[in-house]
Amino acid sequence: MSHKVAFSFADGKTMFFDVRANELLLDAALRNGVKIPLDCREGVCGTCQGRCESGSYSQDYVDEETLSADDLAQRKILSCQTRVQSDASFYFDFDSSLCHAGGTTLVSAKVTGVQQVSETTAILHLDASSSAKRLDFLPGQYARLQVPDTQTWRSYSFANRPNDGNQLQFLIRLLPDGAMSNYIRERCEPGHTIEFEAPLGAFYLRQVERPLIMVAGGTGLSAFLGMLDELAERGGCGQPVQLYYGVTNARDLCELERLAGYAEKIAGFRYEIVVMNPVPEWGGKTGLIPEHFDCNLLEAQPFDMYLCGPPPMVEAIKQWLAEQRIEGFRLYYEKFSDSNTSR
Repeated sequence: MSHKVAFSFADGKTMFFDVRANELLLDAALRNGVKIPLDCREGVCGTCQGRCESGSYSQDYVDEETLSADDLAQRKILSCQTRVQSDASFYFDFDSSLCHAGGTTLVSAKVTGVQQVSETTAILHLDASSSAKRLDFLPGQYARLQVPDTQTWRSYSFANRPNDGNQLQFLIRLLPDGAMSNYIRERCEPGHTIEFEAPLGAFYLRQVERPLIMVAGGTGLSAFLGMLDELAERGGCGQPVQLYYGVTNARDLCELERLAGYAEKIAGFRYEIVVMNPVPEWGGKTGLIPEHFDCNLLEAQPFDMYLCGPPPMVEAIKQWLAEQRIEGFRLYYEKFSDSNTSR
C-alpha cells in the first residue's frame, strides 16, 4: 500500500508523490525526482531535516544532538530516517529550486592557481568553463572535490558567487597532514584536473527581510564570502549586515582586504575580527565570539543569524543564545570538521 505525500517549501511551492509501503521518505523523494539536500543518510548531519505538518510516521534513528526532544515534539523529522504510515505533508525550510536542479552534477575543472592567503589557508582557483552550461549553486552551498590521483573526496564551500564563466574559488585550511592539504602544498599545479560534485547543502542565504548576523569560524568564512559577493552584486539588501569572523590565532586570518571591500559595496555592512589566542602585539578583539555580541541590540529587534564553522563554535553560540533567552530570531548553521570528510 502506498501513501500520498506533499513536500512544501519556503518559496511556497509544493510537490506531490507516492511513497511505497515501508519506504524511507528520502528514497521515495529521490525516486520521484524530488532531490532534496542530503549528506550522511545516517540520521546524524540533519541536512535532510523537515517538519511533518500532517499525517503519521515513524523514524528509524535520530541522533540526539541533531534533533532534541523538543524538536521531536514539534514533529521535526529527518527524511533519511522517516517512514510514513499514512498520507502526509512535510515542510522544508529551503526553496524548491534546490530540488529542481536535477540533483548534483559531476564537473571537471582545471586548476588556474593557488593563492596562499595566510599561514594556514589557501584559495584554490578552478576554471569549470568547459562545462556545457553555467554551474548554478546558491551562495553558501558547497562542493565535494576529489583529491587528484586518489579516491579521497573533501567538501569545501564555494568562496564566490555563481558566474557565467564558471570561475570558482574554494577556501582551504592547510592541515599539517591532510589529503587535500598535502596535494595543495606538494603537487598542485595550474592545468591539473580536479573533479567535483555540486551543488550540495542547505546552508545558503535566504530572502533577507530583517537584520543579518553572520558568524564565521576559521575557513567557515568561505560560505560567507559567497553570500557577501552576492549582496555586493545587488548593492546591498536593505538591512544591516554584521559579520563576526573568529580564528584561533592571528596567523589564521585571511581575506581582510576583501572584507574591507564589502564595506564599500554593501550598505550597512560591518565586520568584527576576534582572535581566541592572541599574541601580545594583537590589538583587536580577543576571546570567544559570543563575548562580543551586543545583547541589548539582539533583544531590540528580530534578526536572522547564520553560523558556519567547527561544531564547538556552533554549539557554543546556540547555547549562548539559549542562556541569554534571546527570542525572535531565525538560526541557520553549518558545522564542519577539520578533515572536511563530512558536514
